[in-house]
Amino acid sequence: MGDSFTNAAYNPFGNDADFLLHNLVYDSAVAIYACNTEGTIIFYNTAAATLWGRTPNLQKDRWSGAYKVYSPDGKKLAEEEFPTALTAKGLNRTDQSEVIIERPDGTNRKLLVFPKVLYNAAGEITGTHATLVDISDRTPLEERQAFLSSIVESSDDAIVSKDLQGIITSWNIGAERLFGYTAEEVMGKSITILIPKPRLSEEDYILGQVRKGEKVDHYQTVRLNKYGKEILISLTVSPIRDKQGKIIGASKIARDISEEVKVQNAIYQYTRDLETLNSISRAISSKLDVQSTLQQVTDASKEVTGAAFGAFFYHLVEVDGTIKTRFTVSGYPAEALKHLEMPRDTPLLHPTFNGNEIVRSDDIRKDSRYGQNYPYYGMPHGHLPVVSYLAAPVVSAKGVVMGGLFLGHPEPGKFNVHHESLISNITAQAAIALDNSRLFEEVKALSAKKDEFIALASHELKTPLTSVYGYLQLLEKKPDSKMASLFVDKSVKQLDKLNKLVSELLDISKIEAGKLQFNTELFDLGELVQETVESFRFSVNSHDISLNRPAYPITIKADKQRIEQVIINLLSNAVKYSPNANEVFVQCEKKETVATISIRDEGMGLTSSQQQQVFTRFYRADNTSGIAGLGIGLYLSREIIERHDGRINVVSEYGKGSEFVITLPLPKTP
Repeated sequence: MGDSFTNAAYNPFGNDADFLLHNLVYDSAVAIYACNTEGTIIFYNTAAATLWGRTPNLQKDRWSGAYKVYSPDGKKLAEEEFPTALTAKGLNRTDQSEVIIERPDGTNRKLLVFPKVLYNAAGEITGTHATLVDISDRTPLEERQAFLSSIVESSDDAIVSKDLQGIITSWNIGAERLFGYTAEEVMGKSITILIPKPRLSEEDYILGQVRKGEKVDHYQTVRLNKYGKEILISLTVSPIRDKQGKIIGASKIARDISEEVKVQNAIYQYTRDLETLNSISRAISSKLDVQSTLQQVTDASKEVTGAAFGAFFYHLVEVDGTIKTRFTVSGYPAEALKHLEMPRDTPLLHPTFNGNEIVRSDDIRKDSRYGQNYPYYGMPHGHLPVVSYLAAPVVSAKGVVMGGLFLGHPEPGKFNVHHESLISNITAQAAIALDNSRLFEEVKALSAKKDEFIALASHELKTPLTSVYGYLQLLEKKPDSKMASLFVDKSVKQLDKLNKLVSELLDISKIEAGKLQFNTELFDLGELVQETVESFRFSVNSHDISLNRPAYPITIKADKQRIEQVIINLLSNAVKYSPNANEVFVQCEKKETVATISIRDEGMGLTSSQQQQVFTRFYRADNTSGIAGLGIGLYLSREIIERHDGRINVVSEYGKGSEFVITLPLPKTP
């Protein structure tokens, strides 16, 4: 090829200056070739031949047929698509074209082609020449750099670089999304525009680590966005080095961890809540005592919600149906509240005491229900200074509202939804604990009654036995004594008493076992009442028994012996519980479809509470401790009457006497 340039015929340059230029082109490290208008190669330099991998024949080889040329996507180019062909058509291109050539040995090279039109002195197109730049070796690096640049730009994380003075030198799209600034707004500015003032010392620490060549990894902190909002981020900072390895700056990757921290906090809070609730559950279940449970729930609720004070009002339903309210307070002396009235069903408290919902207010004074309770129309004098308010009903498993838990704080906005959830769980546990405590107290009360019954039964059974034993000893010593008949009579009476007690105890056992049998028959109830009263008169000297019954028969179908047992029991009670009176009134009559027996005395009488419990097994009124009895007679009487489809009721006035009324159904006429 070198010889070709010594031949003037092949020298496209016409004089010494042009020849000098020719040599410069010939010796260039950049591949250059030229073609005439027909596309025949008329010039090439050494770099072109080396690039092509063969030496072309001048004036013979055409650029379009000598080599295989492809576009970057692998498509083979037609002749008219070659860059030089486009230029030869008069399109003087100044832009580069990228092509791939396949050389004779089968290897490929990636080229940048810079084509240009050749003109003669007359301005006519004489051909084209092209400069070829081999980018095969540089392409992977450039692609890698472009790929990395693409990753940086498309990253969701903020990627920022800065120099060792903290001046921002690069800013990706992720940084723009996270912090709100565009690259134009921050380039050349200090990174401290993102750092809250209290945390400026962190930048000194980070730059110090970078200058020492150390990486700062996953550093959790807070940064500011364009609008001054604080953002929780995790920072990873690495040193940037130049080609000589000198540290010239730092690369920062900032990730928004707000949601991650939120989830972590939620998990932590959930775990803490479980531990708290379990702790409260263990505490309130450890003591089966109502008052202790109330206090523990109140104290725990105040603590977990951050309330300044709390109160728990518990409505205990007594056996007679009356409601007794117990209460506990936390964060405030209980003595200071004693002079205030118990809470009423006011508009504000209604949702709580009716079990409707939890009520939470940032400022209770702004609630439309506040201040509607006459006569205060606001917070009563001496009441707790409640502003933040949280109240929850306590409802049993059966849906019965047991009371309410109230929490307050003198500052507004102290309670949130999370506190509602906690209190809801605590009150649910409290309801179970209170049910268990109440049942335990009832069991203790029943146990106490059982012990009392055993003591009474022992006494009642022992007394006649002792008397009989004494009488028999006297008879043994003086068998022919005139007192023998009296001792025998007294012994018989004591044995009758003993027999009655044993029979009643056996009847209770049969009732509980469901084995109390009835032998029903038709009989005149009026006649039975009269016979029973007359018989009873012989055994009682302290009271007159007045009887009022109709002349006509009152026929019923029942167990005659059991009905007589009930009448005797009521007559005995009327005499026994009216020691200061001397008369008992008995009346028997028929009313439409029922027969009634009423037995009235003028004795001690019963309170409202006693009337509710008087038919309970083993029940004995508080003011009757000096009167013999086991508290089972009325219980047996009610069981017998109710098993006859009847009813037994009491009407009484304390201190003035009582009237027991038996109602029995009359047989249905065919």
